[in-house]
Amino acid sequence: MEFTIDQFNNIKKEAEDFYNKIGFTYCPYFAEKINFNTKGLEHLIFKTWNRTRSIEDQFSRFRHLRLAPEVIKNSKTLQGICPTQKFERIKKKDGRWQQVLKLTTYYEFISVLESHGSRVRVKVIIKQIDGGEKFFLSIIPFWGTNKNGERIMYNGHPEID
Repeated sequence: MEFTIDQFNNIKKEAEDFYNKIGFTYCPYFAEKINFNTKGLEHLIFKTWNRTRSIEDQFSRFRHLRLAPEVIKNSKTLQGICPTQKFERIKKKDGRWQQVLKLTTYYEFISVLESHGSRVRVKVIIKQIDGGEKFFLSIIPFWGTNKNGERIMYNGHPEID
């Protein structure tokens, strides 16, 4: 999909405004609220700390961000779970950042919804660190599969997607 910098900036601003108004949404699968904090918005822009996603990747995520609360609200089954040990950046009392090994669990919900005039499959990722609050981490839109059954993302270039 082709887009201009102006289109990107508009969709990014709309998505950020929308995201900042969400706060939380109730998830029937967990029977609790899922928070939409700054970590989720940062993850849509950055792949890892201090490493920006490509503009194409950001555009596809921002474009479908409005679907994330809907997917969470309607999710009664979990499509994937990934518990792992991961170094997380934690802010210490003295204001400095520290890397600490924590049990981190990722939950995956997949749904097919209407967006921008067509049906799109999206994956929503919820993250939980060390048994703490669950929060929205990411939305990953994908459009189809190739003849080998592999997912074809936004532009089909795995190193960019």
